[in-house]
Amino acid sequence: MNFSARLSRREALAILGAAGTTAVTGPLTRVNAAQPAPLDGALTRNDAAVRTLLATQITDSASAWRGSVPDQFGLHSAGSAGGVAETLTASFVHPRSAFHRDAALVDRLGMAAGFLERAQSPQGNIDLLTTNFNSPPDTGFVVHNVATAAAIARIHGHEDITRLFQPFLVRAGGGMAVGGIHTPNHRWVVSSALAQIHELFPDARYVRRIDDWLAEGIDIDSDGQFTERSTLVYNIVSDRALIVLAAKLRRPELLDPVRRNLDALQYLLHADGEVVSEISRRQDQFTRGTVVGYWFPLTYMAVTEQDGRLSTLAARGAADGARLSALLEYPELSQPLPPPRSLPEDFEKTFADVGIARIRRGPRSATLILGGSSRFFTLRHGDAVIEGVRFASSFFGKGQFVPQTAVKNGNAYQFRQSLEGPYFQPLAEKVISGSWDESRRRRRQSEVCQLEQSADVAETRNGFSIRLRASGTNGVPVAVELTFRDGGTLDGCRPVADVPGTFVLEQGTGAYRTGQSEIHFGPGQAPHRYTQLRGAETRLPGRSVYITGFTPFDRTIELECR
Repeated sequence: MNFSARLSRREALAILGAAGTTAVTGPLTRVNAAQPAPLDGALTRNDAAVRTLLATQITDSASAWRGSVPDQFGLHSAGSAGGVAETLTASFVHPRSAFHRDAALVDRLGMAAGFLERAQSPQGNIDLLTTNFNSPPDTGFVVHNVATAAAIARIHGHEDITRLFQPFLVRAGGGMAVGGIHTPNHRWVVSSALAQIHELFPDARYVRRIDDWLAEGIDIDSDGQFTERSTLVYNIVSDRALIVLAAKLRRPELLDPVRRNLDALQYLLHADGEVVSEISRRQDQFTRGTVVGYWFPLTYMAVTEQDGRLSTLAARGAADGARLSALLEYPELSQPLPPPRSLPEDFEKTFADVGIARIRRGPRSATLILGGSSRFFTLRHGDAVIEGVRFASSFFGKGQFVPQTAVKNGNAYQFRQSLEGPYFQPLAEKVISGSWDESRRRRRQSEVCQLEQSADVAETRNGFSIRLRASGTNGVPVAVELTFRDGGTLDGCRPVADVPGTFVLEQGTGAYRTGQSEIHFGPGQAPHRYTQLRGAETRLPGRSVYITGFTPFDRTIELECR
């Protein structure tokens, strides 16, 4: 999966679980292995993963880590053994696998099951060694893999393998049936894990705990976004978990938030299929990824809803996102997708709850963040990408433009910010060490400087115009930043000495080119080269082009896509 290296190992595991652990609708039934669908690629990838795991799993009987696989830090997590369980079981039971009914895999599965049990706390939970200990939600993530292994073993008549994992799963169920969580998606992770265990080893406590969490209501807004708005990680996790709950508990009403989230996803795609991540409240914000991780929810919902748009997206994700274990556990994933339908490619849509506007015109795609972010505008045209437009003034160390308000007025989105820079008069009392901040709030202010900053963004025939203004206190240095994604070429810009990746547009129009795509921008001016203003945020990764000036500042920058 092509997700940014900025994602933690935990985020990657979450995506892996979201794509790979699935549900059944009713009694477990044997899958028809002849179904083609995305099976060939999934089988090839799974067998390749088996070879890697066989070479890296710890098998030394004297080792405390026997049954696990070390990560890049040399840590041995329960999650690694959960991955062994799911991956090896899938190849073992599939008739076309090179490892079909290979007895050596059963031995390795036993080792993994043993490590999983040793990794459990007295409460039945596991540790996420990088951050969480005795953790019910992280236990839920691991259960997704292990319960999938146990389920597909039972489907194919290998109850001996299912029994290998029963002690871990039952103890884990006990822990999650009383344990707490950290984040919103954890409620659904734990609940779906309990549903998986309940299907295998029924226990009324599991359903009661699921109902406790569901009684809070599903955390989805009118824009189809879950609380974390994590378009590359936790939306996927929540979609998958709710589908599992809907299927295993036979509660189809739980599919409604999944449908709403996937409907919204169609308006959060760039022309090349990259997903808009600007809205995320988690670590995937401003990272890059596609719909690959959504393969399971997209395919499930495309088939069950007979939705042609979701079918189009599901087909995009199948080549790399389909997992053998999912196809084995859930036969409907191998059913023919409904006829594809075109996705939205020409629209202007505001997500009021999320606070963004999306504008798409074929290959041209823009996102406007309507408050709370210095990166208030991003644009891409084909392969040419502006990762962000920002500007700042060196105003008392707090002049980074972060809009306080944003409204649509006619054809323009208007962003506004008001700042003050006061000085402070004496107090008629002693000020002791360590109380300065508190005392300043009580001091009379004088020489109060004002600064009004604004940005007006309007769509034009071939792109956008951005009018940037700063006024109120004269002579304040201003720097406008346009950051282009690495990989293309810049014309018309002068490098800033000793600051790699930094340029100024001194006059005229600059151009950024990559592949067959171009974005022209300007006009430029650069009366100074003070680009990293005091109080401004560190420049963004990529190639940063600056247009500078002094207050009163009023500059309209034209962005033309060719």
